[in-house]
Amino acid sequence: MALVIRPLETSDKEKWLELFDAYQAFYRADVPAEVIEMTWNRFFDKSSSMGGLGAELDGRLVGITHYLFHESTWEKGPTCYLEDLYVEEAARGTDAAKALIQGVEKKARESNAASVYWHTQQYNSRARSLYDTITSPSSFIVYRMEL
Repeated sequence: MALVIRPLETSDKEKWLELFDAYQAFYRADVPAEVIEMTWNRFFDKSSSMGGLGAELDGRLVGITHYLFHESTWEKGPTCYLEDLYVEEAARGTDAAKALIQGVEKKARESNAASVYWHTQQYNSRARSLYDTITSPSSFIVYRMEL
């Protein structure tokens, strides 16, 4: 099986939507359609700090990740936030998720970012078992105020 990590392409939209919908379902989320459309368009907007990568297995898109760069008060260079990561069930165990994280790491290095970070739900033990092989979790707890 040939695994390729590559930037999302406009022709990926239908499959990307399918994967992003499954990702939302896993996290019990419901992102409004206009936000999903805006997010998709940002991937192809040169002025946006947001990017997207796809994991292609034997020519078929099986996973996605989204990332963005932002400034930080703690580091000189930009910081890269890996916001979303999803691999369809049938492709799990193929190293697609790890390769997507490494793809974001590569983009961050190319952009002279100081770090890459992400978070997940406590109950996501399957993902956490992978993440723990890549880096240690921080001691920070995330608080979110919905506006």
